[in-house]
Amino acid sequence: MQPTAAPWAKKAQDETPAAPPSRSTMAPPLPPDTGTRAPWVKAGDPAAPMAPTAAPWAKPGAGSAAPLPAVSRGELTKAPWAAASGYSLAGHSVDAAVAHAEPRLPEVASTDFSSHAFVPAGKRIHTAEQLKQFLGSDTARDFVCFVLALNEAVKGKQLSDCCEESEAVGKLLALLDTLGRWVDEIPAAAHSLRYGNPAYRTWSARLAEQAPQLAASVLPHELQAAAVELAGYIANSFGDAPRIDYGTGHETTFCALLYCLAKLGVVGTDDAQALVTRVFARYLQLMRKIQTTYWLEPAGSHGVWGLDDYHFLPFVWGSAQLVGHPFIKPSSIQSGEVLEGYAGEYLYLAAVKFVKQVKKGPLQETSPMLIDISGIPSWPKINSGMVKMYQAELLAKFPIMQHFLFGSLLDFQPGTAPSRAIGSTARDAVGSAGSGTGGGMAAPAGPGRAVEAGGAAKQGDAA
Repeated sequence: MQPTAAPWAKKAQDETPAAPPSRSTMAPPLPPDTGTRAPWVKAGDPAAPMAPTAAPWAKPGAGSAAPLPAVSRGELTKAPWAAASGYSLAGHSVDAAVAHAEPRLPEVASTDFSSHAFVPAGKRIHTAEQLKQFLGSDTARDFVCFVLALNEAVKGKQLSDCCEESEAVGKLLALLDTLGRWVDEIPAAAHSLRYGNPAYRTWSARLAEQAPQLAASVLPHELQAAAVELAGYIANSFGDAPRIDYGTGHETTFCALLYCLAKLGVVGTDDAQALVTRVFARYLQLMRKIQTTYWLEPAGSHGVWGLDDYHFLPFVWGSAQLVGHPFIKPSSIQSGEVLEGYAGEYLYLAAVKFVKQVKKGPLQETSPMLIDISGIPSWPKINSGMVKMYQAELLAKFPIMQHFLFGSLLDFQPGTAPSRAIGSTARDAVGSAGSGTGGGMAAPAGPGRAVEAGGAAKQGDAA
């Protein structure tokens, strides 16, 4: 029985498909053109060719190939907030310093501190000229050497790797744990704004009051007199109470505390790895707890134009940890699985994970500089660049260093230091090599922006 056909159905067999048009009936192809032409522009119009759109960084006459962004060439892109005539030393860029600094801990200041005159730590950089003097001093070089020594100590090391944990390291961890308990005891107050919870001032007041006792708790009996000097570093390593903010200047003050303990001989070469993988890692945990409890304002933050709103050293020592890693590459920071699986072992990955936690949106939008750096092929180049950028963007920036503390251990007397610039420009940081730290760092093509030599500070304008 034949199926019943609907009245509107046509018999397919009666339909003959239309033959495709022959090549002769097709529209003739457009003549070759050197540019893009809108459909309504006549082919013969001499104004039809349209020059390709030039990227902001493209230079005229550079050839037909599209030029790479400034970051990829090792040059600099001027951030919108960078001043046209920002701070510089003697009107020119600061020279690179890594070539003059070797990884080593400072020499112990004395074999007998019984007659040593310890002094409360205080600010001694009040002018640009005094900063220039500091950058040329042995103290500045020794401080960079200390940062490099810890950098070398953690190359290829995970946070959980076994290392020597001296009594001094244990005391530092106990101090940080005490401060963490205070955060639990002083909860955030009811507050309508996201940043600047006033309860932080209560926490900070307790810290300032007990700083001398906290300093004494990490010192042996024969060095108790040094507590008066170390107390200032402890009180200023965790943020600023009046402004309720925190930046990389405070982080550098904590590093200065560790330096002073090395000058006293309380910690030594055998402690170098633990100072990063145990003490500094615990310090970061505490600071992130403080930041997300009291929501401290980022000191001197410039949003997407920096690595991180709060920290810099995790990117220095964290990139050293990843040197030689068999499968975690710089580009791996864009993998959520890698961040979740390995942030607990590597400071760099933990820092990126925290950035993603506190900044809403894709990493490409919130931190394009991190994305740019992730395209660099090797961790040694990133580590070298981070070391130089740390000097250029912290040690050579007056808005940060005017708050830096000095004493008898980390000593600097303005007017007595010979001039020898040791900071690096951001261009040096991203494009040249330095001894003891591997090759230079040149970021790949991407939307991120590097820092402008002589511009405003990007990583914590105030300490």
